[in-house]
Amino acid sequence: MTEQEFDSRLKHLVEQALIEDVGDGDHSSLCCIPADQRGKAVLKIKQEGILAGVKVAQQIFKQVEPLAHFNIYKNDGEAMNMGEVAFEVEASTQNILKCERLVLNSMQRMSGIATLTNVYVEKLKGYKTKILDTRKTTPNFRLLEKAAVKIGGAVNHRFGLFDMIMLKDNHIDFCGGIVKAIDKAYDYVQTTKPGLKIEVETRTLEDVRLATATGKVFRIMLDNMSPETITEALTIIDGRAETEASGGINLSNIESYAATGVDFISVGALIHQAKSLDLSLKAV
Repeated sequence: MTEQEFDSRLKHLVEQALIEDVGDGDHSSLCCIPADQRGKAVLKIKQEGILAGVKVAQQIFKQVEPLAHFNIYKNDGEAMNMGEVAFEVEASTQNILKCERLVLNSMQRMSGIATLTNVYVEKLKGYKTKILDTRKTTPNFRLLEKAAVKIGGAVNHRFGLFDMIMLKDNHIDFCGGIVKAIDKAYDYVQTTKPGLKIEVETRTLEDVRLATATGKVFRIMLDNMSPETITEALTIIDGRAETEASGGINLSNIESYAATGVDFISVGALIHQAKSLDLSLKAV
């Protein structure tokens, strides 16, 4: 995804999130805060971790009030400690209050994901293997969750169903076999979507042999295989496709998978098991 595409998607996300939250007005603020009152607030860090979402917070405030003053003290990806201040914003008080919850929800979630991701990434220092995320994301919040994964030091897998062909077990079974599914996908790419990459999930070493022999996939997923089986699979593939280990991999066993030399390890837990971190936006 290009920076321009990300910015466009982020703008849409912010618009929809504010519609959901504000509705016909922030009546809590409208009833007691003068429309012309100016205010200042700071983002206070209350928990250690990896900071994520500062640039998103800036976009939220600037989208609501283009002339808001936004001063950054800590950047996305930096280690954060309790008591530090990430940024300061000066704007209409009503707008600060309108944006508060969206900013906190985004940054707390993103920082939790970035922090957990960084733990996985640190585990694999010294190995060539890279960590991938998955599509196990929160509906309508995937943009920021995947951004947080990158901030934490890992690599994004496909964003959605549109930017890569990924033939999983159900595709293969419904289609009638792994070779048939690969052949159909390859023909589809040639005639309908040139340049679209094809990945295929394999469940056995025989699947690996069949998929490799086609020469039509750029990556082979090795699903729910032991490190020993993956080592055998890598010998069969012999560098003719990228390789991805997936299924049942966690912090306690991930190094044994990386030691096989597999190119990527995909971990859905980066997102769906991450816990939001504690941050607060306070008036000053």
